[in-house]
Amino acid sequence: MPRKYLVALILLFVVQPLFSQRSHPWVLTATKTEKKIKLDGVLSEAVWKQAMHVSNFTQRDLNFGEPSTERTETAILYDKYTLYIGVWCYQKDVSKIVAKNLNRDFDYETDDNFQIIISPFNDNRNGYLFVINPNGARADVQVYGGEDGNEDWNGVWDVKTTITDEGWFAEIYIPFTTLQFKRGSELNWAINFERDIVSKNEETLWQGWSRDNSIFAVNRAGKLTGIKDIAYAKKFELKPYGLAGWRYDKEEGNSYPLKVGGNLNIYLSPTLKLNLTSFTDFAQVEADRIPVNLSRFGVFYPEKRQFFLEGYDMYNYYLGDRNNAFYSRQIGVEDGEQVPIIIGARLYGKVGKNNVGFLNIQEGKTDSISSTNNTVFRYKRDVGKQSYIGGIFTNKINNTTSNQVIGIDAAYQTSEFLKNKNLVIAGSFTTSMEKFTLRKNAATYRVYIDYPNDLIDNYMAVGSMQSGFNPELGYIRRTNYDSYSWYLRISPRVFPKLGIKRLLLKPWGFTAYYTHTTGELESFSNETRPLGAVFRSGERFEVNFIQSFDRLDEEFVLTDGITIPKGKYWMYKYELQFETYQARRVWAALFYNWGGFYNGRIKTFETELGLNVNKHLNLNGSYTFNFVSFSSGDVVTNELALYLNYAFTTKLNLSLFSQYNDLDQVMLYNFRLHWIPKVGSDLYVVYNIGYEDRIKEIDYLKPQTTDAAVKLVYRFVF
Repeated sequence: MPRKYLVALILLFVVQPLFSQRSHPWVLTATKTEKKIKLDGVLSEAVWKQAMHVSNFTQRDLNFGEPSTERTETAILYDKYTLYIGVWCYQKDVSKIVAKNLNRDFDYETDDNFQIIISPFNDNRNGYLFVINPNGARADVQVYGGEDGNEDWNGVWDVKTTITDEGWFAEIYIPFTTLQFKRGSELNWAINFERDIVSKNEETLWQGWSRDNSIFAVNRAGKLTGIKDIAYAKKFELKPYGLAGWRYDKEEGNSYPLKVGGNLNIYLSPTLKLNLTSFTDFAQVEADRIPVNLSRFGVFYPEKRQFFLEGYDMYNYYLGDRNNAFYSRQIGVEDGEQVPIIIGARLYGKVGKNNVGFLNIQEGKTDSISSTNNTVFRYKRDVGKQSYIGGIFTNKINNTTSNQVIGIDAAYQTSEFLKNKNLVIAGSFTTSMEKFTLRKNAATYRVYIDYPNDLIDNYMAVGSMQSGFNPELGYIRRTNYDSYSWYLRISPRVFPKLGIKRLLLKPWGFTAYYTHTTGELESFSNETRPLGAVFRSGERFEVNFIQSFDRLDEEFVLTDGITIPKGKYWMYKYELQFETYQARRVWAALFYNWGGFYNGRIKTFETELGLNVNKHLNLNGSYTFNFVSFSSGDVVTNELALYLNYAFTTKLNLSLFSQYNDLDQVMLYNFRLHWIPKVGSDLYVVYNIGYEDRIKEIDYLKPQTTDAAVKLVYRFVF
């Protein structure tokens, strides 16, 4: 190895950790305002000039440790009920500002943006992330554990922006009721800021610009002080809804649903929230994408219903190996049929060092399904700076089922291993019961160690699940197994003169499953990446070698005409991936995978294309083609998905999602108009069209199913 590259590697290991990732000032004092702030993005009030400003932003990328190339300032004001954040993003050449989005929950990584993370608990774990772009588009994330986030959370807040020949500027309005926080005569919160300039591929932070962490790491944030005498009065948030709809089914004909219901949020304390719901409806939820599935396992569909998404980490209990003790999509669905939610309650939040998530939902009765009660209790207690110990209890009861799950888990987490590296050591033990009685062979456990850092990401895990483990409110992909996993990724930042930002190398990444009752190898998968890179321009590519094994103990029906016989199969594949920088107005991604597939051969081609016409109109389409050849015949599949979004304003948005899947004989269209008359209230107009069975011969003017609904949700606070 040439000496200069050896020196570069030594610098990566030795010199970089010496940076403290903290610059002065690292404490920001908020200024109280007696006058009402006009939210217009102009920042013309005199109090903005009087307030303390911070501008010491430092690069994480591209040039680690160097000052931001563009001047950035921020300041904070507050009154009795509201937090205001002022942002000054100066730019020498405003023609380089990239702002392609206007819609709510935009893909902020593809636009110039400014991010604020606030940790009102100041617990080194949890917080709220607020993101804006120069157009005033908004996105927000609930942050958990310093590394995970719920991007589907929608807080009540607003922003106005302006663009001038000096740059772009913003005023952000966050009611204190949006945040959960500890009482105190003077509040001291963790806070941090990040500015991304995508035309330069530049990321700058106020504090904690470590490459081993994102802005989610609130333990590396600065401090916000000076907030005094704010309103702590109990707040009630009532969100009733009314819905009128039309539904057509080819078999059942027309129906005209009319519904009313709503949610009542009661802030029992500034850190504890009780959510009561009645006749809950999810008509506004975007349709699931149904992918072509050539595996012997079912497809996991993520939760999209807002009622279950807020505070979702308070209920999360991951069992490893893609299994979960609680999967909220089990509620509202019985035996594949949608059932009504009559009434429910959720209690979640923090009391001291105690994190609590409680849920009780009563489902209604249908013709073939009895009324069901679902209960979940999740508890975690903060230990030390970043660690926890906790447990879970779930209970599902109806006329035919009485199923319980109980488990304990704990994690030791630190960002000070080897002075400033991340390390997680965690484990869990869980068992299921029937009618509150323990059963044999109904337990599962998992132990893992994770070293998730910029240069080296190393993960090892051991897990086991007995054949009788049965969580009725959970999600189980497979059971009766012992699993062993080890993933090693190395990403050195070398060869900058060749335009490389970082290499993406994976010596190995494997998981092996053995049948628990026999000890025989059931399946194995390993991916080796000898070459991969992210370029300083934003493009990336990967070359992967994939080895896998699968033991079929019974025939696997792939399609109506193709069945794979039972047996033991070793398969070897090759894979190429390439993706252009998604911050560009037009971007593309290509994926090609080929090799063995059980007793045949497979070729898979995927492509994705994004087109940002302007800040109003954004399009994204993907196409997947599979050609599988067997001695008994061939299988050809096509899958097409299209997303179109037209944002009239930041509060009025029209979207279209359409998909075509010829393996499952599905073609669906989902139209949704979303208007926000005031922040926290929503009007939805939704129209769905569905075609199933023999879709190549369908009459497009006669869909098998049609759903249309108008739903208004209005927010009252008192």
